[in-house]
Amino acid sequence: MIEFHFGVGDLATTSFAYSPLQEAVFSLRSWADPQRFAYQAPWLRRLRPAYERQDTEILGALLTASSWIPDFLTPRPTRARPAFAEELRALRATPAGRLAVDFAEAFAYEPAVPEVIVRGLADPPALLERIADCLDGYWHECLAPDWWPRAQSILEADLTHHAKVLAEQGAAVLFPSLDRRLTWTGDGVRLIHPTDRNWPESGIRIAGRGMVLTPTMFARGAATWVDHGLPPVLSYPARGRATVSEVPPPVTDRALVRLLGRPRARLLLLLAEPASTTELAHRLGVTPGAVSQHLAVLYDAGLLSRTRSGRIVRYARTALGDQLCR
Repeated sequence: MIEFHFGVGDLATTSFAYSPLQEAVFSLRSWADPQRFAYQAPWLRRLRPAYERQDTEILGALLTASSWIPDFLTPRPTRARPAFAEELRALRATPAGRLAVDFAEAFAYEPAVPEVIVRGLADPPALLERIADCLDGYWHECLAPDWWPRAQSILEADLTHHAKVLAEQGAAVLFPSLDRRLTWTGDGVRLIHPTDRNWPESGIRIAGRGMVLTPTMFARGAATWVDHGLPPVLSYPARGRATVSEVPPPVTDRALVRLLGRPRARLLLLLAEPASTTELAHRLGVTPGAVSQHLAVLYDAGLLSRTRSGRIVRYARTALGDQLCR
């Protein structure tokens, strides 16, 4: 059990973020134990040829049999939506001496550290470079083209939903809604972690550092990284993660098709949850340009609303759009 104690003002510095690098590293769990992530199965089948072209000797050695991962592989997000490239630069800047410590801690409850890592630790800078290069190739060849746009949309929707819960209902409702392992104690958060590892029993004070809440597509429950010099991080299962492999629904409302045409009717049905042009294009197997034209017509007709988050514009049905889809 871990308890995080909030002082005056600490909730004001609690923030949400997601991490592309974290998702890339955590996704290795699905290759090691695909039965735990059945909702990812269609993606795993599609991505397997590309995955098998990677340096799987290293990728497979980055997590333990119980899915623990060395902490240096998941640097804390420095902003809400960091780019993979900037997180990879942070990873490459890891002090070489940290690798041996983090691997030893991660594999402390395993029979041994993988041999490829033991050999690599004879030259930590070279091992760090090999790991970073492997993750870079894995990201760009396996995840970034198709999987990430869909996963990013789910993570964005999670951030929007839970930020609204915090603003409207407060911390006492927010934290239990993230995961059943979390409870709000009145002045902080209690995390009950189902593990045999020795977690600190004494409370951890936020003490002005803030807390970062990060949704992930690859977790069964909330988990944390504790570093007394950095903001505590709570990772939790992303809301709606099981929809990552959903295919577009069939357009069955013939009246809606006659009114709008099949492409626009399908888009309207898909937008029960907010989504970006890129994600919709991937789900429908068409170009973003084609989707953008239809979205513009639906928006001008008052059937969609749109919100901007950085460079990303997300569309969702308005009340009128909802009525047409009933």
